[in-house]
Amino acid sequence: MSRVGKQPIVLPDGVKANILPERIEFEGPKGKLSSPLFAGIKAELENNKLTLLRSDDSKEQRSFHGLSRSLALNASVGVSAGFSKKLEIVGVGYRAKLDKGRLELSLGYSKPMVYKIPEGIDIVLEKPTLITVSGIDKQQVGQVSEEIRSLRKPDPYKLKGIRYVGETLIKKERKAVVAGV
Repeated sequence: MSRVGKQPIVLPDGVKANILPERIEFEGPKGKLSSPLFAGIKAELENNKLTLLRSDDSKEQRSFHGLSRSLALNASVGVSAGFSKKLEIVGVGYRAKLDKGRLELSLGYSKPMVYKIPEGIDIVLEKPTLITVSGIDKQQVGQVSEEIRSLRKPDPYKLKGIRYVGETLIKKERKAVVAGV
C-alpha cells in the first residue's frame, strides 16, 4: 500500500482547490498551479482536506497514487508559501550581478556568464556571493538553481565554484607525481 498516497492533504489558509477530471487546480495568495491526476486516481475535497483515492492495488496505481499526492502537496504549498533555494559563490573574484531579468556571473572565465531568468522565478542577491532563487513551482526552482550551479560546479581540489548553502564537500588531496620513472 502506498503510505504517501493515503495521507490527506490539509490545505493551508487562503488556498482553494478545484477538482477537474484530469487535474487539480490550486489558487492561493502567490498565484495559480495545477497538479495532474493520473488514470485511476480520484480526488475528494471535504472540510479543507484533500484525499486521493486509487481504483485498484496494481503496482502502477500504487506508484501513481503517491506521485499524485506529492505533486498536489507541492502545488498547495507553492501557492501559499512558495519555495526557495540558496546558492553561494566561493572563489576569489567570483561574484554575481542582477541586471534587467538577467543574472551576470563572474566565475573566473574570460567573459562573465549570463543567465536569463525564466518567467515565474525571482532571483535576489543578498550579497554579491549569495543568490536566492524562489518561486511557486518546486520543480522549476530546483531546475533553475541547478542550471546556475552547473555554470561552475564546485572544484573538488580547491572547493571553488557555486554550491548550495549547507552543501558539504569533500576536499581531495592533490595528485602526487611519481618521480624516477
